[in-house]
Amino acid sequence: MKRRAWLTLGAVVLGGGGVVTYAVASPSSDPGAAGRAKRPAKVYDLALKGGTGDKRELPRTDTQPFSMLGVSWTGAAKRLDGAAQVRTRSLKTGQWSAWQDLELNADPLENPGVGVRGASEPLWVGPSDGMQVQVIRKNGSSSSALPKDLEVNLVDPGVLTDAETKTGGSAAEPAAFVADETPGATASAPTDSATPSDGTTAAPTDGQTATSPAATDTTPAATDSVPPSASASPTDSVSPSDSASPTDSVSPSPSTSSSAPPSAPPSTVPEPPIVSRADWGADESISPEAPEYNADVKAVFVHHTDGANDYTCADSPSIIRSIYAYHVQVSGWKDIGYNFLVDKCGTIFEGRKGGVDLPVFGAHTYGWNRESAGVAVLGDYTTTSATNATLASVARLAAWKLGQYGADPAGTTQLTAGADQHNYFNTNFTAGSKYTFQRISGHRDGYNTQCPGGLLYDQLPTIRTWASGPVQGLKVGSVDGAALSGSTYYTKGGITVRWTATTPASLISKFELLVDGKSVATTSGTATSAGVTLALGSHTVAVRAVHQSGRTATSAALTVVAETTAPTFTTNPNLSLRSGTVSTSAIPVTLGWKATDDKALRYVKLLSPTTATFGPTTTTSNSTAKSGAATIWSMRAYDYAGNYRTSSPSYTPVILQETAATKSGSWTTRSSTSYLGGQSYSSGSKGASLTWTFTGRSAAWVVSRAASSGQAYVYVDGTKISTVDLKSSTTLYRQAIWTKTWSSSAKHTIKIVVVGTSGRPTVTTDSLVYIK
Repeated sequence: MKRRAWLTLGAVVLGGGGVVTYAVASPSSDPGAAGRAKRPAKVYDLALKGGTGDKRELPRTDTQPFSMLGVSWTGAAKRLDGAAQVRTRSLKTGQWSAWQDLELNADPLENPGVGVRGASEPLWVGPSDGMQVQVIRKNGSSSSALPKDLEVNLVDPGVLTDAETKTGGSAAEPAAFVADETPGATASAPTDSATPSDGTTAAPTDGQTATSPAATDTTPAATDSVPPSASASPTDSVSPSDSASPTDSVSPSPSTSSSAPPSAPPSTVPEPPIVSRADWGADESISPEAPEYNADVKAVFVHHTDGANDYTCADSPSIIRSIYAYHVQVSGWKDIGYNFLVDKCGTIFEGRKGGVDLPVFGAHTYGWNRESAGVAVLGDYTTTSATNATLASVARLAAWKLGQYGADPAGTTQLTAGADQHNYFNTNFTAGSKYTFQRISGHRDGYNTQCPGGLLYDQLPTIRTWASGPVQGLKVGSVDGAALSGSTYYTKGGITVRWTATTPASLISKFELLVDGKSVATTSGTATSAGVTLALGSHTVAVRAVHQSGRTATSAALTVVAETTAPTFTTNPNLSLRSGTVSTSAIPVTLGWKATDDKALRYVKLLSPTTATFGPTTTTSNSTAKSGAATIWSMRAYDYAGNYRTSSPSYTPVILQETAATKSGSWTTRSSTSYLGGQSYSSGSKGASLTWTFTGRSAAWVVSRAASSGQAYVYVDGTKISTVDLKSSTTLYRQAIWTKTWSSSAKHTIKIVVVGTSGRPTVTTDSLVYIK
C-alpha cells in the first residue's frame, strides 16, 4: 500500500529548488456529508533536511493556520532513537510556545504494511501560523542513525460545521507554508503552497521516495490511485506515548476477525449518546477500506491522545478530524485507530467506522486489539486528572460495550497476546499465550507506554466502580419537614428526603424511597429528593439507588417518628419582680415557665412583648416591664415534630409610692429627681414603720442606699421574714433590694420597720412595687 495513494496530490516547485507537497482529501459524496466540515482536513508535509547527521531541523517558519502537527519517517519498523521537539506560534496572540516534546514510538512495528510510516504522536497545539522543529539523535555509539525521509506534518482540521462555529470553534483557513514566497516560483503554483523561509525542501507525500523532485520539475506530482488493501493495513506498535498503533496485520488467529459485520448483541445497560462520524465531520473518502470485526469485546483499553488540555469542547470535532487525518494521511493507516473518543466535557465520539454497536477491530493497543475496544480521552493526563464528566462518559461507554457480551466492568478477563512484547510495568507477553487483564484497563497495561497518563490511570478504579455499580457514596443529607433529636427525626407526617451520591447521575437508573423497607416513591436517576406523608408512629426511612446495571445500594436507615401531640406548659409563663434599678418604664422582672412534650421538646419562643428563643431546659429569663401597663407575655413551646402550644398571660406592674403607705413614727419627706415620683420618706427613728396593702403575686421594696444607710425589718402579712441592710459603698437610688413572689395573686400586707442601727440609723424608702 502506498501512503495516501487514494489522495489527490499536488506539488509546487519554488525558487531555490524547494518543493512543498500537500494532500487534499477528496470531497465526500455519501449521505452523511451534509453534517461534516464544509472543507475536509488537509495534511501538509515539510522535509527536515538541515543540520548534522545527528540532527534534523526546520527553523522558525511562517505558515497559514494549522492546529495539529507531528513528525514522521520512512519505515514503520524503524525506531527514532532520540527526541523530537516543536515550537509553534499562536494565531491568536502571536506568541511562540516553549519547546514541546513529541512522543515517539518506543518499539518498531511487528509486521508493518507497505506504505505505513513511523510517526510521533500528533500534538494538538490549537490554531497556529508558525512552527519550528528539531529532531536530535540520542547520544551513544549504540544509538541508531536518524531514520530517513524525516518530515514535519501539519494538519489543518478544515472549516468547521455550522454547529461548531456557533459554539466558538475555530474556522482557520488551511495551512499554506511560508508567507514570503521565494522569487522565481511559478505563477501557476496553488496559492496555499509555498516554501519554508530557509529554503528547506519538503518531502513528497505519496511515500514512494525520499528524494525531492528537481527544481525544474513544475508538473504536479504523479500518484497512483490504488486503494489500500486489507493485507497492507497498519499493524501494532509499541510506544512510550499514547500511540494509536496500527494492528490490522497482527492477529492471533484468522478466526478472531472478519470483514462481514456481525449482529449487534443487546447490552445489559443503556447506550450512551454518541456523536457520529458524520456529525464530527469525518471525510469517509480518505478511508475507503471496509472495517474488520472481532468476535466480541472482552476488554476496553483507556488512552489519552496527548496534546494541550486547554482546548474548548467546541474544538473537539476539529481535534478528532485532525487525529483522523494524521492517522490516515501521515501514518498511512486505514482509519482512525480508536474505537471511541471522549472530550473533557464528557462528549463521546464515534471513532473507527463499522458501527458503534459492533465489535470493530481497531488499532489502539499493540497486541491486544483482537479482543478489545479502545477509547481515547482528548488531552494529556500525565499531570492533570480527567474531569468527572469524562470519567462518567468513559464508564458509561465501557459498561455499555462490555454489557453487550455479559461482562462485568469491574471484573477481569483472559486476553490472548498478539505479539511478543512487554508493558509499562515490565510484564513480558508471549504471542499466543493468555494473560489476565482488568475488563477496563489502561493502555500501559498492554504495552510499554505512559498512556493514558499517570493521573488518568489512577482514576481507572473509579471508572470501573462507576461502570459496574452499585451506586457509590449514597447517603441521606437532610429530611425536610422533620427535625433531628439525637438519632431520631420527628415530623407531623409530611417529609421530603434529600440525598447525595458520588456515582454520576448518568449511570443511575432510578432512586426509590423506602419506608419500613417498602418502596413508596420512585424517581429518576437525576433526582436528589422525594417526598412522602408518614402515618402516625415510628418508621424506618431509607433511599435505594438502582445502578444502570441493576445493582442496588441502600442508604443507612433513619428512624422517623410521626406524631401530632402538642407540648404542654406544666408551669404557665409567670412574671415576678427581681432586684435591680427601678424606673417607671423599666421595672426589673423575671419571666418563668416550664414546658414538656410527650416525645421531645425542641425549644420555647417568647412572642411578646419582645422576642427570644430558649432551649428546652431553660425555664427563666430576666427582662423589664413598664409600670401601670397591662402586658401580655406570650410564649410558644415547640416539639421536634413541629407541634406547638401557646400560653399568653397578662401582667401589670404597679408602683405604690411611699405616700400610699400607712406611717407610724417619725418620717421626713425628701425631694429629688433621683426618686420615683420626685420624693421619698426617710427616718432614723427606731421602730418607725410604713405599711402597704395590695392584691398581687409579687412584691419588691424600693429604697435609696448609701454608706450611712441603716437596716430595716420586713414583715409579710404580720410575720417578720427578713432583716434588710441598706448600706452601700456607693450612693444608689431606686433600688429593688428585697422581693417576694407567691404562686398566685392574693391580698398581702408588707410592713417595713426601722431598726435604728448604731451609727447609721437612717432608712430612706422610695416605694413598693407589686405585680397584679
